[in-house]
Amino acid sequence: MLDITCAGLLCCVCCCITATPLLTACSSDDFGPDPERPWTSTTTAFASTDEAAFLTYYKPAIGRVGDPMPFYDEKAGEFKVLYLQEYDNNGACYHPFWGLATRDGATYQPLGEVLPTGTSTAQQDAALGTGCAVYNEADGLYYIYYTGHNPLLPNREVVMRATSPDFKTWTKDVAWSLKGVDYGYAASDFRDPQVFRADDGLWHMVISSNLRFADFKSSDLRTWEHVGSFNMVWDRMCECPDIFQMGRYWYMVYSEGYRAPWSRKVKYMMATSFEGLKACFADPGANWPQDGHEGVLDSRAFYAGKTASNGTDRFIWGWTPQRIGTTIDERNINVGAESEPAWSGALVCHRIIQHEDGTLTLGAVPAMAAKYSKQQLVSVMDSKGYDSGTLTGDGAYVLYPRLGTANHISFTVLTSNNWDKFGISFVRGTDSEKYYTIVVNPEDENHRKINFEQEGPAGKGFIEGIDGYWFERPADNRYNIDIYTDNSVLVLYINDVCAYTQRIYGIQKNCWSINNYGGSIAVGNVSVSQQ
Repeated sequence: MLDITCAGLLCCVCCCITATPLLTACSSDDFGPDPERPWTSTTTAFASTDEAAFLTYYKPAIGRVGDPMPFYDEKAGEFKVLYLQEYDNNGACYHPFWGLATRDGATYQPLGEVLPTGTSTAQQDAALGTGCAVYNEADGLYYIYYTGHNPLLPNREVVMRATSPDFKTWTKDVAWSLKGVDYGYAASDFRDPQVFRADDGLWHMVISSNLRFADFKSSDLRTWEHVGSFNMVWDRMCECPDIFQMGRYWYMVYSEGYRAPWSRKVKYMMATSFEGLKACFADPGANWPQDGHEGVLDSRAFYAGKTASNGTDRFIWGWTPQRIGTTIDERNINVGAESEPAWSGALVCHRIIQHEDGTLTLGAVPAMAAKYSKQQLVSVMDSKGYDSGTLTGDGAYVLYPRLGTANHISFTVLTSNNWDKFGISFVRGTDSEKYYTIVVNPEDENHRKINFEQEGPAGKGFIEGIDGYWFERPADNRYNIDIYTDNSVLVLYINDVCAYTQRIYGIQKNCWSINNYGGSIAVGNVSVSQQ
């Protein structure tokens, strides 16, 4: 619906009678693309909307992606990513497992519903919760272990399973379940089972429960023995555990559910054995990975991350939340500490990078660059304090042409000293009262962190709760930056040491800029390509 307030109506009338139509900041979110508008030659703001299809950061046409459960299917030679299917109005039985197939983490083939919920609220699996899939060569069956969730029953959450010979037709084992109360755990929180081969040669299942991880073992994936438990992180519920070996190190990726602006992020622990990994949680503060950011892997806009490997690459999938609000401005600041992100959204995939010391960071999936292959013309639309690739002085910027629906932006920044601060703005027009900036902020002389700000004359400034994590300033002060967008989903990578996922509505069909905040920076190799 068009904005029919007096100001909105006046804008629309002016656009109709002006000889050269202009894009206006008072266009409504439902005002679709107009082929008659001079997209390439104008720089005023436009209220763009997401398309129904997300071609890279997958979202189903109806509903959204909740907790992904990736699995590499060696028989099929592809990753299968199960996820909890979320709707705006879930029924009494909700969150069936839907699935995707991908070979590269950049292009997906929907599999539809893989595992249905129970059929009534009298059943334990009236709702499904997070789990995992594995293949057992010994009996030729695929297994899904999952959470059966029903708040109407005495045991709100139990672990259940289903099997399939072909990953298509699944049989639920209705006679079997693991109940937390049988082993001294909570009836309300006993969920997110993760099954893997440990270094003792046996299958292990780690389950999240009441500030403890439960550990079970099995030789056949059928009969399970409780072998103890280990801590979570202090008083914080840790969800979606994922345990794997990579080279000589063992890792546990988990989502810290603590609702504080500096928490609720995907993190990891590392050790040289599975037992050593469990021991890390006895004193988390003393055992964080020595990566300078306590094992944090991304921002709060990437959650429920779990991994899978094809033997060459290990990828991690999580979801980035939708934002709630009636306008672009409301949605873009409705994040973090000021309002917890809404549950579920679009699927984001990163490549896991293992460094020589065993620490992990996230980088772009290799197939992404090839997918964004249509090179675009990049020209300077507007600027301040910009000369021959150099931005000088506080408030200097260079504004670039409007972006498409899915974009790959790459450029380099060379700072003149160890304290220079710069940023990248989106949804920015020459008439914008507000726009949205990812700031590479100097926390001290040798460390940087991503901040998120609403800038402009009417901007709020720093948005608490959606910043990144510390990373080391590059020794040569050179930042190699890659940004991928798909509709409102944005992922930024710096030098293979920093990944930052964000949801910014209005990116498409608006200009973007590189900004300087004092001193000077040299900007080079600016490139934009689209799908």
